[in-house]
Amino acid sequence: MKASSIADQEQDFAVSKTDADGKLFDLAPFSVDMPGDPAGTLNAVDCTRHDGDTSYYFTELVEKKRIVVHFTEGFLKGDLFTLTQTGNHVSVPFLIARDGTIYNLWASKNWSYHVGPKAVGGNQTISSSSVAIELSNIGPLTLKGNELWGADNAFVYCTLDETDFYTELPQVYRGYSYYATFTTAQYTSLITLLRFLTTKYNIPRSFLPEDSRYNLFGSDADAQASTGIVTHVNFRPSGEKVDIGPAFDWDTVIAGVTA
Repeated sequence: MKASSIADQEQDFAVSKTDADGKLFDLAPFSVDMPGDPAGTLNAVDCTRHDGDTSYYFTELVEKKRIVVHFTEGFLKGDLFTLTQTGNHVSVPFLIARDGTIYNLWASKNWSYHVGPKAVGGNQTISSSSVAIELSNIGPLTLKGNELWGADNAFVYCTLDETDFYTELPQVYRGYSYYATFTTAQYTSLITLLRFLTTKYNIPRSFLPEDSRYNLFGSDADAQASTGIVTHVNFRPSGEKVDIGPAFDWDTVIAGVTA
């Protein structure tokens, strides 16, 4: 899918309520007041399978120590298909579409696997003690002529002329020089959601220093002791994961979260 078609697909999901596999969802907008917080109100949409299936997350309650931010490397309908598969416990409670809509797939007090079986700190230990957020974003892009291709060169995402849709990094990050951009609406929603979740679970509004922001935790113990707001690359090495990476506007998010 081309970047220019994403808005139409996201609007189609809001109307049809079906994912890439045809699964039907129930959508219920809700708002949560955040008294005393400059963000004001968290606006989101409960997004649950119409057939009532909840087999993609666990209801076991584990204390939350951190928030792990990811991007999906996909588009909204495919993201929802992947994150709500029957019996497949790989999911996240929050998915933020490019239009800024926050889809709440299940209660954040519960958990599902999201950092992966090779994660530093252990997949179950880190996944269960974290709140995970996915940003709908295609991720790394490969340049061919005047075109940027996504998903292992499966399709043309945009051209070099469509500068709103991609970022060219000053140096290669985990094998790629080009990454799909995030939208202003996504940053705004992410900041509000991070402020809400850090308050709800008493998680520090802290970030890793810039010089170690894209590094793996040095040991399982370091990963398990981590708190605050981190990303997938802190638990998985190059060659496995690239999210969230330096194409992300850290300055805007950090300023918004810590204001």
